[in-house]
Amino acid sequence: MQVVTKEDVLHCARLAALSLEDSEVEPLRRDMEQLLSFAQRLDGLDLSGAEPEMHIAEPALRRREDIVVPGLTQAEALANAPDHDRGFLVVPKII
Repeated sequence: MQVVTKEDVLHCARLAALSLEDSEVEPLRRDMEQLLSFAQRLDGLDLSGAEPEMHIAEPALRRREDIVVPGLTQAEALANAPDHDRGFLVVPKII
């Protein structure tokens, strides 16, 4: 089992730019030990017959075909514009 010290927790907190209260260090230390223990258990698994996977589940979103469709004409695009001038949208000046 990997032993995590208070100094390890404080070092990680500094790297992550976190400020910890003294009361937060011990629970984090225990959590870090549990995570490292779990990772060590995974390290011992025989994965020689397993194929690498990018995702464990099918992607939820299907990609649509890339089909070119006609866009709006200039007149259609300006039809609902609150203000336009000489074929362009008029927007407030921002500086």
